[in-house]
Amino acid sequence: MRALRVDPADSTPIWSQIEEGIRRLVASRALAPGAAVPSVRDLARELSINPATVAKAYQRLADSGVLTVRRGEGTYVSDTPPALPRGERARVLKDGATRYASLAVTVGAGADEASHELQSAWKQFRDGAKGEKR
Repeated sequence: MRALRVDPADSTPIWSQIEEGIRRLVASRALAPGAAVPSVRDLARELSINPATVAKAYQRLADSGVLTVRRGEGTYVSDTPPALPRGERARVLKDGATRYASLAVTVGAGADEASHELQSAWKQFRDGAKGEKR
């Protein structure tokens, strides 16, 4: 999975970097629904990290419904987005929004600039998903 990168110098745990990277690849349709993801060992070897680190990221993604494990076959991108109950979805979105807002503030961005960047990213993922369906 050449599009996935980790930065050992980043303070973000490597398993979290993997989890976020795969979420980004799925959202952008670089990893399409039903696509196989590398085995834990293969991705660990490719990224030169401990397999337990990859396993933790994969487990969290499977628990959240982004990945599906087919025993004896491998791990795949789920065919449908995870269906979270409204309250859980609101909590997840609020957590992400809080992380994004704190990032924006710490780099000196104003609300308008941060909102513009969020809208641009949303459009990129939305348009990518539309392009994939054609």
